[in-house]
Amino acid sequence: MTQWDMNNDIERVLYSEAEIAAAAKRVGEELAADYEGRTPMILSVLKGAVLWTVDVMRHMQYSDVEFIDVSSYHGGIASSGEVELNIDLQTDIEGRDIIIMEDIVDTGRSLKFMIELLESRGAASVKVASLLDKKEGRVVEANVDYVGFDVPKAFVVGYGLDYKQLYRNLPYVGVLKREVYDTAHADLVDTADITSEH
Repeated sequence: MTQWDMNNDIERVLYSEAEIAAAAKRVGEELAADYEGRTPMILSVLKGAVLWTVDVMRHMQYSDVEFIDVSSYHGGIASSGEVELNIDLQTDIEGRDIIIMEDIVDTGRSLKFMIELLESRGAASVKVASLLDKKEGRVVEANVDYVGFDVPKAFVVGYGLDYKQLYRNLPYVGVLKREVYDTAHADLVDTADITSEH
């Protein structure tokens, strides 16, 4: 490991590459069983959920894929509270079963926005499969139906999750060192909540 190495910016690894692969297999197999005989539409939330989407889909049967991009963080570590639709899906979803693939559900604002959007367009059903569920961060009601991991109060990056568009390509999910991000927001995370196991 050289000084010019992203791994140096990580305080600790929360979920290893192997653990993530096992979670993707578990969630994919659950989805395959629950949607047997149907062809759901996988709605991958850009950019963070792309890796999770691909790895989960490997364990599913018939499905097609669409993409959507919404944002409430705008590159920082704290939600702005305002959700913007940056890229809309291009397919008619009326009567379709939709599975939203998220990298992380935190405040729930973005997820609530997407669910309401899909329901208004006539989706038959909307379910959510998220790599990470940060329940402590909720400010609106938002339910995750399929969860990879329940994540503690910490600012995490890797495996699709970013800070200022960096760290997405790390093969694991880890806690970003406090000195890497704006110290004015350091009170938003508490790495003491993280167990020694992760």
